[in-house]
Amino acid sequence: MQYNIIKKPDGAELAYKKTDPTNKNLPFIMFLGGFMSDMQGSKAEFLEETCIARGQGFIRFDYQGHGLSSGKFTEGTISKWLDDANFIIDNLTNDMPVILIGSSMGGWLSLLLGINKPSRIESIIGIAAAPDFSIDMYNLEFSELQKTELRDNGITYFDSDYGDPYPITKNLMDDANQNLILDKPININCPVRLIQGMRDKSVIPEKANRIKNNLISKDVEIHFIKDGDHSLSRPDDLKILNNVIEKLNQQPINNNIAVSG
Repeated sequence: MQYNIIKKPDGAELAYKKTDPTNKNLPFIMFLGGFMSDMQGSKAEFLEETCIARGQGFIRFDYQGHGLSSGKFTEGTISKWLDDANFIIDNLTNDMPVILIGSSMGGWLSLLLGINKPSRIESIIGIAAAPDFSIDMYNLEFSELQKTELRDNGITYFDSDYGDPYPITKNLMDDANQNLILDKPININCPVRLIQGMRDKSVIPEKANRIKNNLISKDVEIHFIKDGDHSLSRPDDLKILNNVIEKLNQQPINNNIAVSG
């Protein structure tokens, strides 16, 4: 895959692939991947193809410690990956209104961006959005041994359905707990769409309802997929995602968001 690199002021190098818009009446779309995922997944590639067909600007990228970007995964935190996403928006989305599409952890980061950058975010789509997953992981899924390893060694390992166990550091968990959003109203006013599989083994379907109930936005919809899993990458799942995007594209653009000439 051909890709580009952008360097942050701290020297970190972020890999990305960008499609410039030919139709500037449509918001820019930015995809935020999940925990230990990368920009070469099927959802990211599908989004790129459909954006090209519509003439819609699109960008996918890798956080530090993920995929083709620099850094070690074990040095990553929610705050660091959020800063990566902030940097991408500020430097690579042509100052256009942005639709954020966040998968799993990317859904958490998208909601944090919606809180922190309301003047840039047109709408948000969460795919199996997993805000506050650190709390669920620690309280509901960690064994006592894992909790002890985290406390004493600063790292433990968590089984994954997608390959090798995930390394989970104490630094990651401590930082994640400083970015919790479900313990208070979520100060986002833009449209939010949540796509959630009912057979998701990583994010319980009830989480989508919790997000909706905490959002102050009055324009929130949940699309439950009865037989959907966590990935939501099947053709029928992607068709639902595309339909959601096309309906959001038809909404009037927020006039408070600057659009480049």
